[in-house]
Amino acid sequence: MNALTAMRQYQSVNTQAQAIDATPHRLIQMLMEGGLSRVAQARGAMERGQVGMKGELISKAIGIVGGLREGLDLDQGGEIAANLDRLYEYMIVRLLAANLHNDLAPLEEVAGLLRNVKAGWDAIA
Repeated sequence: MNALTAMRQYQSVNTQAQAIDATPHRLIQMLMEGGLSRVAQARGAMERGQVGMKGELISKAIGIVGGLREGLDLDQGGEIAANLDRLYEYMIVRLLAANLHNDLAPLEEVAGLLRNVKAGWDAIA
């Protein structure tokens, strides 16, 4: 993971200043936490009929997942990095579908996938 890429993405979605002192491993955890938070907030906005807020929050979630994807080292990461790349791409497609169709199911799916990836990442520590 490119720590600078992760930090730039994390800061671009209005997160806390603690990213400055974080290790690359922690930056990824923070990105995943931020993504999960934005998806949950988007779900709430969707349920309340706040279309503009829903779109903004889904856009931020897409940015976070995109940052995770951009940070992959496909040359060094082998099959795992390639699989994560495809998974992150799929998450982005599902987030776009959730926004376009005002559908909760893709949000729930992405949250579940991101939680699974985060659980694996957390176990690395």
